[in-house]
Amino acid sequence: MVSDAVNSLGDVFTSSAVLMAFRVAQKPADAEHPYGHTRAEAIAGSNVAVLVIVSALLVGWNTLRSFPPEPTSEIPPFWTLLIAGGNVVIKEALYHYKIRLGRRLGSSALIANAWDHRSDALSALAVLISLALVRVLGPRYSFLDGLAALAVVGVILYSATHLLVSSAQELMDAQAEPEFVEAIREAAADMPRVRNVDKLWVRKTGLEYLVDIHVQVSAAMSVDEGHRISHQVKDRILDRFPIVRDVLVHLEPFPHPHEHSEDA
Repeated sequence: MVSDAVNSLGDVFTSSAVLMAFRVAQKPADAEHPYGHTRAEAIAGSNVAVLVIVSALLVGWNTLRSFPPEPTSEIPPFWTLLIAGGNVVIKEALYHYKIRLGRRLGSSALIANAWDHRSDALSALAVLISLALVRVLGPRYSFLDGLAALAVVGVILYSATHLLVSSAQELMDAQAEPEFVEAIREAAADMPRVRNVDKLWVRKTGLEYLVDIHVQVSAAMSVDEGHRISHQVKDRILDRFPIVRDVLVHLEPFPHPHEHSEDA
């Protein structure tokens, strides 16, 4: 139960960090941060993940040092079962609430936080089962509490590592989901005077996305015409995909000089 309590304490810091990150991420862009402060969410997520991993390792180390436990005649009181059972119900309810909210907002931090609650529910369930077995089978099976603690540690490490990798991916400007990228590509390629979409990079920043797209237009087109087409491409992407915050359109001639030389 101690390891489960430490995990619950870590949840307080996790939720607080996510809340603070949302407040920072909502600050408007300024001279020092022309792209805004949306990365605060991923930074908070990665820092929280490291904190949870360290806490889990400490709990695991302390459990192994005292394992197997000294024989005891004490039986866990009934109220410990009530606490563990209540923890399962509360954590699972928090998971369902945050996973729905995270998916609606497109927040990786909220989704990761939701899965953290799911892992907590499973951990609390392991504690509940171990306490129940000790009460039924007797004090000589008190070592089950240590095994449950190690199971809790394993679940915590798994969820925290997943959160760390997810946050790091966002900080490293990983390409967005293939389906989302392809939908943006089709929207741009469908424009009347766009001949081809050459490059398309979509990166997540906080709750939104930034798009860098290279479109090819007729080489005989004037600068003014090309400029108007680039704005049309940007407006269409922003209109069709509300989670896209900004679009940078780069124009290239069609056929591209490199393609022409290769064909020759």
